[in-house]
Amino acid sequence: MGPQKIILFGGTFDPPHNGHMTLLAGAIEAVRPDLVLVEPAGTPPHKRAGGTSAAHRLAMCECFRPLFPELVLDTTEIARGGKSYTIDTVRQMNARYPGTQLYFPMGSDMLLWFRNWAAYRELLRRVVLVAHLRTGEDAAPVREYAAGLAAEGGTVLFAKAPVFPVSSTEVRALAAKGRPLDGLVPESVAAYIARHHLYTPAAGEA
Repeated sequence: MGPQKIILFGGTFDPPHNGHMTLLAGAIEAVRPDLVLVEPAGTPPHKRAGGTSAAHRLAMCECFRPLFPELVLDTTEIARGGKSYTIDTVRQMNARYPGTQLYFPMGSDMLLWFRNWAAYRELLRRVVLVAHLRTGEDAAPVREYAAGLAAEGGTVLFAKAPVFPVSSTEVRALAAKGRPLDGLVPESVAAYIARHHLYTPAAGEA
């Protein structure tokens, strides 16, 4: 029998940072999956395409492997090319792994944007959303939004993990200035960025 619960963890990962690590670790704790698929995006539909090649982003995603024994770096979106819509990937995964339940981790800020996603109602039927829940006053609108999605037939689980305040944009900006990335990205990612001179003004597809 194939895996019963699959986490599909998508993102641009340009680069992957400790916020991604914390979110995925929290989702794994909440879901107890049989398989984790890390899915670097091809061309995200709502972001300007960056200059970092898919090969570099995929290589940096090796940082996720220690989080779970059955973790696969999947290249479905990269291989498909063009803009990466989550619904297209989810349909492919449903066909590839019939009879399984897909879980899709996301930050609370992304959850609050969910109704703007392509075919979001179909996504609600096909996946269980696993969201980071911010603490304090920020938690109330997230819970309210999740309740609204539940009323539309969706399911939202909340991962019990701290929110790590860092963004890939911040990491790229620091790297471009030659600043240290200690505590912001896994050590393997920091070493990879330095070795390949990523995000520096003269960086190419090294």
